[in-house]
Formats: sequence, structure tokens, C-alpha cells
Amino acid sequence: MKTEQVARELANSIGRNKVTTALEDLVCYSYDVSIYNHKPDIVVRAETKEDVINVMKIANRERIPVVPRGAATNNCGATVPINGGIVIDLVSMNKIREIDTENLIAVCEPGVILSDLKAEVAKVGLFYPPDPQGMDMCTIGGTIATDAGGPQAVKYGVTRNYVLGLETVLPTGELIKTGGKTMKDVSGYNLTQLLIGSEGTLGVFTEVTLRLLPMPEAKRTMMCVFNNLKDASVAVTRILNNKVIPSMLELLDKTSAQLIQKYMDVGYPTDAEAIVLIEVDGSKSEVDSQIIKVKEICCSCGAREIRLANTPEEAEAIWAGRKSGFAALAAYKPVVLPEDCTVPRNKLPEMMDKIQDIAKKYGVLIPTFGHVGDGNAHPHICYDPRNPDETESVKKIEDEIYMAALALGGTVSGEHGIGITKKRLMPLQHKESNLRLMAGIKKVFDPNNILNPGKAF
Repeated sequence: MKTEQVARELANSIGRNKVTTALEDLVCYSYDVSIYNHKPDIVVRAETKEDVINVMKIANRERIPVVPRGAATNNCGATVPINGGIVIDLVSMNKIREIDTENLIAVCEPGVILSDLKAEVAKVGLFYPPDPQGMDMCTIGGTIATDAGGPQAVKYGVTRNYVLGLETVLPTGELIKTGGKTMKDVSGYNLTQLLIGSEGTLGVFTEVTLRLLPMPEAKRTMMCVFNNLKDASVAVTRILNNKVIPSMLELLDKTSAQLIQKYMDVGYPTDAEAIVLIEVDGSKSEVDSQIIKVKEICCSCGAREIRLANTPEEAEAIWAGRKSGFAALAAYKPVVLPEDCTVPRNKLPEMMDKIQDIAKKYGVLIPTFGHVGDGNAHPHICYDPRNPDETESVKKIEDEIYMAALALGGTVSGEHGIGITKKRLMPLQHKESNLRLMAGIKKVFDPNNILNPGKAF
């Protein structure tokens, strides 16, 4: 790659202040939350869709790899420039262009921070449900690229359920618009949904159109403590079968509760095998009746303790530990790898047991918490890279976790994506014909394989 020549052309095309090859900048763009890192050759801080178009045209002509990047909170290495080339930083494209209260729609640029969007729509009584743990940092574009989920997915679904339209720059530099403001559209193939979850391999988003919901009138939170995972799982199944769909339904195993409680005193019992955190929302009358029903079900399933929050402050205290889960684990070990697997909901206790069997086998702590309402578990492999035995076992542990999930009818990713970390596992879940079809789609969108190459496949 002729770095200096291409950097000069980019600077002349979009502005010198937007292009850098300084080593200190390249290092800052060499990593994400995964364990991978590799420096790019050039960083472009895009501010407009025209910037993105110009970058892609030059990169496509010169066959230079391009990695789109938001806040780089990705867990799977999807924003690491493993082939060097250009990183195109989109965080400066952070305008909320429209909040349409009549049609319940928001239009914004990809660099908008998710929690900022939530706060803005809340001012007019509206609600954007997707809520990954990193929502105070992650960008809207990043959540769409990975089809992010979160605790509220059990009731409200994931990101793809709220994306109505996308403005996208293809690897060739061509600008396309898919979808729009209508709630229904079956005119041709659904390219919008194809682009969602594509991890920056098919196009670069420059504008997104999102569906909003009215803010629920009321919500209540409770914590239920169980002496074994099976009882907790039965309680969850009975709650859902009794026509109660909580807005959040989260599970912490014993190890997670112990480390969180050590990190901060949130009142979690440290001797229980499972803690289930539950939130219900809706009209005030619905919430009151649902919380009574949930309490009765949990008691009948052997909950040894039920703590009901009576104020917003008490509710926040119950959720504080879950929100601080990753920080609590990071205080225990230097490296924490947040894994992500999903199994059928009734298989989750078996999956949790298998995770702990794997932890004992390798002598590594793997605290697990996750979204029990949709069968999505997050085992966290905690290890010290200075310990060669622990470091050597990481890949084996990952493989065994995902093989266990697949054996239970699950998937290798519920919401984090594939990136670099899991691409070796794709043939275990997908038939060769499926992978061939995916590769064909990539070829149509990106004939020269310049956009985020080496990811997902």
C-alpha cells in the first residue's frame, strides 16, 4: 500500500484535518474489546456521507481494506483492522436529524450514542427498546452492524425489529437507500434486514431510520433467589406460559453474584445457585397484576427470597449489580472474555451446568449471567495472560462452550456477532451451502473484498 500517496489524496479529497497517519493515532485505532489488535495504515474521521463515499471510491480503486468503526465496543474483533488499510471513524457523524412524534420514528446518523438517543426520545414520551450493556458508549451504527440485543429483548426484540430504513455506502462508493418511514414494505428483497448484522462487511451506514414506541406508563422490579438453577428455569418458563412477558428477565449464577457482591455491596446473596432479576412494564393496572402473578409463580417454584422494589431507587439498586457485572469480573482477573451463546430457553440450565463443568475441567473461573428469557447466556472467561496454563486453555474453553451450545440446538452468537473470534466456528453451525450463499452475497456487494475483509467468514 502506498500509504503517503493515498493519505495525501484522501486529505485533498475530504480535508487534511480528517486524515491521519500519526503513530499515536494508529495505535488508538488498532483494537476493540476483543483480545485482537493490529494497526491501520490510515485513519479517516468522517463527518459527512460525502466523506464516506470519497474514501470508499479511492479504497476500491486502490484495493485497500477499509474497516468501519464506531465506538469499538465490539467483543469479537469486528472493528480490528487485521489487514491494515484504512479505518473510517464514524463517531463524528452524530446528529439526530428528526424525532417524528406522529409516526413514532427517529432519523439519525450512525455515530449517535445509543443512550443519547434514548434520552432524547424519552423527552417526548417515546422509547427505543434495544439496550446492550454498553449503551452509554456504543453507537447506533455499531448496534445495527451487530444486531445488538440486551435485557429487554425478551419482550421487545432486538435491533433489527426497530430498523425501518438505511442509507448505506457500498464498498464501490455507490450510495443506496433501503426501506424508509413506512411500517410495511414488501417491494422486492429486504435489503435493509440483510445489511443489519452484517458486521461492516457489506456497507457503511450513513443514516438510519428507527421505529419508536410509546413510553410504558409504569414498571416494577423484583429479585428472586433460588437454591438451584432448575427451579429458577422452571419459574421463568411458568412466568412466560402464564401470559406474562417481563420487559427484563435476567439470570446470575452463584459465581457472578459472589464477584459482583465483592466488588460492590448490592445485597446479592452469595450462597444461592441462581438469582433472577425481573422487571415488568405496561399500564399501572397491568404492572400491579403481573407483579403479583410473578411473585406467586416464583414462590411456587421454590424461591427462597423475593425482594420487591417499591421505589425507583430500590429498583436501581437491584439492577446496579447486573449493570456492573463486567467491571466486577475485570477487578478479579486482568482479562475477561465475554462469550455469547444462545440455546432454547428450556436448555439454559443444562448449558449453565456444562459451562461450570468446563470451568472445573480447566481450573478457570467462568462466571455466567445472561438473558434467561430468551436463552442467551454470557459466560465470561476470566484469566491472567501472565499464567501460561490459563492462556493456553482459552481457545479450548471457547470451543467447548460453543460445541456444547450447538449440541443443545443453540447458536454460536446471540447478539455479539462473529468478527474474528468466532469465524472458525461458522462451519460447525452452518452447512457448506449456506456459507457459499453468504460468500456469494458478499461478492455481489463487495467485488474486490475491501470492506472489513477477514471477518465473519
